[in-house]
Amino acid sequence: MSLNQLSIKQAHQGLIKKEFSAVELTEAVLSQIRKTDNKVHAYLFLTEELALSQAKRIDKKIANKEKIDWLAGLPLAIKDIILVEGVKCTAGSRILENYLSPYDATVIKKLKKAGAVIIGKTNLDEFAMGSSTENSAFGPTKNPYDLERVPGGSSGGSAAALAAEECIYALGSDTGGSVRQPASFCGVVGLKPTYGRVSRYGLIAFASSLDQIGLMAKTAEDAQMVFKAIGGQDEMDSTSLNPRKVKPLASNIGDLKIGLPKEYFIKGIDPAVEKTVREAISQYEKMGAKITEVSLPHAEYALAVYYIIMPAEASSNLARYDGIKYGLSKRVNHLLEGYLETRQLGFGDEVRRRIMLGTFTLSAGYYEAYYLKAQKVRTLIREDFAKAFEKVDVLMTPTAPTTAFKIGEKIDNPLSMYLSDIYTVSVNLAGLPAVSIPCGKKNKLPVGLQIIGRHFEEEKILKVAQMYENLFA
Repeated sequence: MSLNQLSIKQAHQGLIKKEFSAVELTEAVLSQIRKTDNKVHAYLFLTEELALSQAKRIDKKIANKEKIDWLAGLPLAIKDIILVEGVKCTAGSRILENYLSPYDATVIKKLKKAGAVIIGKTNLDEFAMGSSTENSAFGPTKNPYDLERVPGGSSGGSAAALAAEECIYALGSDTGGSVRQPASFCGVVGLKPTYGRVSRYGLIAFASSLDQIGLMAKTAEDAQMVFKAIGGQDEMDSTSLNPRKVKPLASNIGDLKIGLPKEYFIKGIDPAVEKTVREAISQYEKMGAKITEVSLPHAEYALAVYYIIMPAEASSNLARYDGIKYGLSKRVNHLLEGYLETRQLGFGDEVRRRIMLGTFTLSAGYYEAYYLKAQKVRTLIREDFAKAFEKVDVLMTPTAPTTAFKIGEKIDNPLSMYLSDIYTVSVNLAGLPAVSIPCGKKNKLPVGLQIIGRHFEEEKILKVAQMYENLFA
């Protein structure tokens, strides 16, 4: 096994046993990027000098017999919407093409403290708006399993980098499924934490009540280690929370109750995907878990609610890109003309589409009919989950209705593209944690199983994920 193929646990053990150095591990990852990324295009740019300096620092600690963190010396990829001080952060947009981050995001501060090695910034749908990473201003990323297919989005660059063995783990962001859906398409583990469990300080804002920094890893056990490093309350983020105490997962799998929302197994899902997911769930039943059908009656409205609330918040957040303070600036004679020219040149079609939708939704005469009503239905969706969790410990669903689709297949049909997130958006609307794990393949393409938990139950859903992984260890 090449060094770049190691899991976090394997790489950490190799470092402390001095089987290889952090510099050698970093160079192995860089070598793999040079070999494969001209085809995959997972990275927008590398931070090679920074990475090697961070790796050398860890090697010194090991040489001095200092204790190191689980993540120390391990190369990670970062979605290019999370700030790293002194490094460009484009958000996949021309409007921020040359923007240099003035500070570290809280998650980056925590990872630097843990000794992480930052290898580069990954591609994404512009401002995280998309489900395929085709909306990037810097070209699409391709799925390592099939270069004619998308890796999912918007964190497609991070998922593709991990699947192509171009990093040991990766960070992404998840507003409506943007960590879990690409994790499903690329056959990796993707965790979207409880809203507020990971600080959003230093994450370029898209839809503030939905955005959550998430992570991708090769195993659920690896995901647990990364989550432990980046989670926690942050005084720089007023929405961040300290976790409340939760009931631990029963040690006996016979006590585990799994709920299958009947609304998620209906017409529209690829039959082969449904079969693969049901077969994975049946493995839990064989181990002794109890499977129960539950209902989320307002699930059918989740996508509509999401596509009212999300663009409304996006139109507000993206108003700051006016060509005055930072980013692209088109020089003209009149201020209004400057705003219009800058935003026309700087934003791509999908971003402009969502800004217009959001501005319309919030405009006089439509606010109550659309935005306010959507918020009321959002509350009903949250209550549906609460009722379901009175009967079961976790919910299991497909992560996406299909496997990875062909590049260009849906780009001209926004509604078809939006349906890619039909099983993930409700989790963001309710602020719940969820993880996607690989559970099989259809025509050699990965299929993801989504495990949803109550608020603050990340550890529980990751343990449930590990039960499945252990069957094939």
